[in-house]
Amino acid sequence: DRPTQAADAAAEVPGKSESSESTTADQKDIADHKDKLKGRYVRVKRDKDGEPLAMETAVIRFHPAAKKAEPVIVDLVGAVHVGEKSYYDELNRRFKKYDVVLYELVAPEGTRVPREGRPASAHPVSAVQNGMQSMLELAHQLDCVDYTRDNFVHADMSPEEFAKSMKDRGESFMQMFFRMMGHGIAEQSRDPQRSQDRQLLAAMFAKDRALRLKRIMAEQFESLEDQTGVFEGPEGSTVITERNGKAFERLREQLDAGKKKIAVFYGAGHLPDMEERLSRDFGMQRVRVQWIPAWSLTSPEKP
Repeated sequence: DRPTQAADAAAEVPGKSESSESTTADQKDIADHKDKLKGRYVRVKRDKDGEPLAMETAVIRFHPAAKKAEPVIVDLVGAVHVGEKSYYDELNRRFKKYDVVLYELVAPEGTRVPREGRPASAHPVSAVQNGMQSMLELAHQLDCVDYTRDNFVHADMSPEEFAKSMKDRGESFMQMFFRMMGHGIAEQSRDPQRSQDRQLLAAMFAKDRALRLKRIMAEQFESLEDQTGVFEGPEGSTVITERNGKAFERLREQLDAGKKKIAVFYGAGHLPDMEERLSRDFGMQRVRVQWIPAWSLTSPEKP
């Protein structure tokens, strides 16, 4: 559509074309950034009556804070690992416009996901994602995003690095699971009305199960920053801190190589720490946030 094409054209080259963007959508996004959604990387978009319309993920743009710095664009592109196919189609369209897309995947150095999608995996995290994909009637990121493009660069730990870091830190997936469980119990005890057990049970047996489950889970994703903080000790964690460090080593390499427009494509839970790193270590500041619908939260009968 024309408004989207116009915004993309203005975003192609940093500098004057960036500062001239003034579309209504961008102005609304800037307003959102200034209000209670500031610091959010996943949100539930609602209509005027408060009914959920969509769960959306953020694309946050950063420029160098120094006025005389060389013009560079770094976009943090938040991901959810299961979503509507249209969501991944939109990401694929956007990714064509970057010099480099740095992507997450705990895999051997330089791994590329084949175009036909991910191989079968018995890993517990994969099993959870597969279950979500089926129950919510959504697509999987690794099946839909085109990782074979020349501008895609692997920017994550290898399995060996990941395992060593967890061992060195005394971490385990079981430990993280119990931390999350304890956090959830504590939250429910503080506000029993927020308990979603009954809603989940009712949703599982409803005719519109997928829609109801998506609405419940979207509310949980919206508070993602609170949940990922449970992983983090005083020195951070392997899942967030160490992997982000690896990704930003690759970012530094690409900037040193002269790349001007870079996307960092990572799970939305990684973005709070990444934003801090861009400010602290790279001297960059947030200049814009856009939102992409990842899940539709409306009934198919509704327009």
